Amino acid sequence: MDRVLRGLDIMISATFLLVLSPLLALTALAIVLTSGRPLFYHGARVGWSGRLFRMYKLRTLRPDAEDRLGPYLGEELSRRTELEVTRIGRLLRAIHLDEVPQLWNVLRGDMAVVGPRPIRPAFFTELCEEIPQYWQRLVVRPGVTGFAQTRMTREESWADKLAHDMEYIADRSVSLYISVLMATVVKVLGRGPAAPD
Repeated sequence: MDRVLRGLDIMISATFLLVLSPLLALTALAIVLTSGRPLFYHGARVGWSGRLFRMYKLRTLRPDAEDRLGPYLGEELSRRTELEVTRIGRLLRAIHLDEVPQLWNVLRGDMAVVGPRPIRPAFFTELCEEIPQYWQRLVVRPGVTGFAQTRMTREESWADKLAHDMEYIADRSVSLYISVLMATVVKVLGRGPAAPD
């Protein structure tokens, strides 16, 4: 099953990157013209089997925002993040275009299209102390979208999110993979809240 899902990951990510490349080029120009560089946000995340990798997004926050937001989680993180969003960043987040560079992470094998969302190393250590079974989500690649992101909001508890992640891991199949993708498309077209990290 894992090989089949990996094949779907490669096909979907390569297709979307190719189709969206003209739009990404225009978006990149708009970011540079309105808020300068860097063009991309990249941050360390805990991946499959505990390996660290760099996750990429189009930058939607003011430069160096991660340094200022680093210590926060949950509602406080959401509140402070809103204060850091650039004008074009707000639009990119509304249509989820900022997430597209993560498809490069999928091609590289760092991520899957569907799976538990990747988490920052410091938060992962903290959550493993709070929820001892949290490490179990590392048995699969983290995803661009996930079961928890289609069902829940950023303000839900980490334990609740973990329960949905573990449900996906236990039941993962082509049909469930496609179901999560379709739910994500519906959410994006409905301009639902950005997937929580």
